[in-house]
Amino acid sequence: MKPVFIAGPCVIESQELLSEVAREIVRLNDTYGIRIIFKASFDKANRTSLRSFRGPGLEKGVAMLKKVKDEFGLKILTDIHEAWQAQPVSEVADVLQIPAFLCRQTDLITAAAKTGRIINIKKAQFLSGKDMRYPVEKARDAGAKEVWLTERGSCFGYNNLVVDFRNIPDMKELVPTVIMDCTHSVQRPGSGNGSTGGDRRFVPMMAKAAQAFGATGYFFEVHPDPDKALSDGPNMLRLEDLEAVTGGLL
Repeated sequence: MKPVFIAGPCVIESQELLSEVAREIVRLNDTYGIRIIFKASFDKANRTSLRSFRGPGLEKGVAMLKKVKDEFGLKILTDIHEAWQAQPVSEVADVLQIPAFLCRQTDLITAAAKTGRIINIKKAQFLSGKDMRYPVEKARDAGAKEVWLTERGSCFGYNNLVVDFRNIPDMKELVPTVIMDCTHSVQRPGSGNGSTGGDRRFVPMMAKAAQAFGATGYFFEVHPDPDKALSDGPNMLRLEDLEAVTGGLL
């Protein structure tokens, strides 16, 4: 069975950016017979600085994602930060993502689960893989039919993350779909003078290591020019490199 792939820009910057990334994802899906789910955030509510770009907001952002879905026929994943956002976002998104910092928020998880959409819960930087049994239980008890878990690294020292790949098999004991977030796991949180730094060189290696530990999906934030991206540029993969990285995992 081929893995699940999730890819797209960190945040919605413009409709033109979404279309450029979507066209490449459609090409890769057609070329390799895979399903890359399109990802972009309408609001980055967890930026390091108040002055950082957050995105267009829910109403405009969801409309822009709907345009991608209608024009390119792609499945959509986006994250929510508050319980009230679950229902309106679920009208477009096929997968609702729970951010790592919020994976213990009961009301957020249950609201997402009640929409009937797939729920992707990112493992918090302060939890182990085994600890994710409780968010999964909350989602299932609230009616979620399908729950995914995502590994994205753990806090380690100052301005750094480390990935314990043993979390992947631990989480596979809880759900069948465990995704490796290959780009956020190379972040250096808060290291960029009010923004998050990172090192995209390690993204392909994160993916291959996760594959060895049994990951069933891979998450890549991509951008045509990451150094000019409005969020998470240092750890994002160049759009032109997505084919080589995904192809190497098939």
